[in-house]
Formats: sequence, structure tokens, C-alpha cells
Amino acid sequence: MLSILGLDEPTERVYHELVLTGPASVEALALRLGLAREAVAGSVEILEAKSLANRNPVGLVQTAPPQLALGALLTAQRHALGQAELTAAALDEAYHAASAQNAHDLVQIVVGAEQVMQRLEHLQLNAETELLALVQAQVEIPATCEGEAESLAIQRGVSYRVVIERAGLNGPTSANALSSAVPVGEQLRVIDVLPTKMVIADRCTVMLPLSLPGSADPDPAGSHPPASTQRADDGPVALISRAPALVNAMIGLFESIWQRALPVRKDGEEALVVDEPGIALPTALDLRILSLLLVGATDAAIAKQLGLGLRTVQRRVAHMMELAEVSTRLQLGWQARERGWLK
Repeated sequence: MLSILGLDEPTERVYHELVLTGPASVEALALRLGLAREAVAGSVEILEAKSLANRNPVGLVQTAPPQLALGALLTAQRHALGQAELTAAALDEAYHAASAQNAHDLVQIVVGAEQVMQRLEHLQLNAETELLALVQAQVEIPATCEGEAESLAIQRGVSYRVVIERAGLNGPTSANALSSAVPVGEQLRVIDVLPTKMVIADRCTVMLPLSLPGSADPDPAGSHPPASTQRADDGPVALISRAPALVNAMIGLFESIWQRALPVRKDGEEALVVDEPGIALPTALDLRILSLLLVGATDAAIAKQLGLGLRTVQRRVAHMMELAEVSTRLQLGWQARERGWLK
């Protein structure tokens, strides 16, 4: 029971024997307790070190009053426990402070056009292998490539893969500007609609826009690739994160979009050409059927309204699902919107 005070089992037995029978020699204690003399001598040394026993004038081992001796030890133990609690509290506070700092390092918020553009430039300058970007059509394409960091990164061997919304290619001005802004070594693809702007560097850092309450429409970034931002009262706001879960999710999003996007190349006159696949589009009848499906009409109701057979309606829906490369009607509705089939 006294192990908390540093007494092992043999020493505690020796102490109990001295308290119960009074002063005794080491030999007598060893005989009464059935212990080796060396073990008892060691226990007596421990008791003496803790001021629980001493030698009387004739050399016998005796104890001090237990309440006095043990009380002093318990008081010292309580003080040590109090100090340990204070140390534990200080360490806990330091741990949470370090955790908060680590969380800050993993996710940062950047506010203001200058700060956002500076961080975008840093992403490119520090990139070692790859930079991925999604570019929405609202972003203004400059007449010349102002991204010196991008050119330097490509010279170092950094590969660029960029997906831009199709609306960014509309009109001769936008197309010509984009053509002059695309450096050699960059792979460019186009898609009808992008869900967000995004930049990913070396598959370990992602830059995303933040939609804040009361924020206005996205502001043109004015460089290529553009910063992923939306404008708040203090200017564009971007989130920069190194959190692996978020980065991996955004890489998955980019790769899925990249697979569906169409390659863009330069022809002999440096104009941009989209490699459109020879894929059939839904007919006007297909789109009428799809419109009715999306408002909740059943196949039978659509057949009756359009004067078609039920099998014809079902066959046309299956054809559209094949065109959209989906397996459910819910997915068909989503892909119809993404592909611009329904205006």
C-alpha cells in the first residue's frame, strides 16, 4: 500500500515489522520475516534514506512515529503531484498552440488582388514537376502572356495542364489572345462548364476561390492561368491548402474534368482549334422528351403527349443515356446540363 511512496514489497514488510515490534537488529528482522540478511539491510537503507527509520544508540533499527514520518512524505508527494499537474497543463497548452499553428499552415486565407496574385506567382515559381489549373470563362485573357513565372516554370521542366471553359474561346479577340498566351509546353483542353476555378501545384498545394456572404461577382484576374478567387469587400479571396484530404479530392475533380474535356491545339496560323469528336448529339425530339422527363413526366405521359409509342420513348431515352455515357436517368439530367443540351 506504500508503493506510491517508493517502498517495494520487502521494504514495506520490514517497515511494518518495526512499527509493530519496535527496535530490532537487521539479523532479527531477517529471521522473523524469513528474508535474506542482505535484502533486509537494503530495505533498512531505503527506510533511512526516506527518514522512516534510524539507528538508536545501541545500533538497533527503529522507526520514527508513522504519522510524522509518513505525513512528511505524503506532503512532498502532494507537492510533486501539484507540480506535475502544472507541467501537464503547460504542455497541453503548448500542444494545442502547436496544433493551431499546424492547422494554420495547412489552410490559409489570402485576401486582396495583390496578395492573391503574389501567392499564385509563388505557387508557379516553387512548382517542381506539375501545375494543374481550371479556368472559368469570366476571367479576362490578356493580349500577351504576362505570366513570367509560368514561362520560367516551364523552362525548368514543370508541366502545365489547363482546362478552360468553352465560352473563353468565343469570339476572335478572346481566341487570339488565348492563343498568344498559351506557351509552348502547356497542354490546354476545353469544356462547356467548369464548377470552379482551381490551381494545384505538385499535387500537394491547392488554391481555390472562397464564396463569402455578400461577396460580389468574380473579378478578372488578368493573368494566365488566373487566380482562383471571388471578390469580397476587401478584394479577391482565395483559400490555399496543403491538407492531403482536400488536395487529393481536388486532384480527383481535375482529373475527371480533364478526361471529359476536349484537346485544344494550334493550327499552322497559330489559331486555336478544338479537336471536336464525331459524337452524335440528341435530336430535337430527344430534347423534347428529355425536357418532359426533367419536369417529372412518366414515359407513358410523354408518349401520349408527343403521340409516340411507349417503346419509342424508352428507346430514345436509352439512346440519350448512351450519348451521355451514364447509367441512370438522374445522371442523364446532370450531363444534359453540363453538356449544354438544354438551354
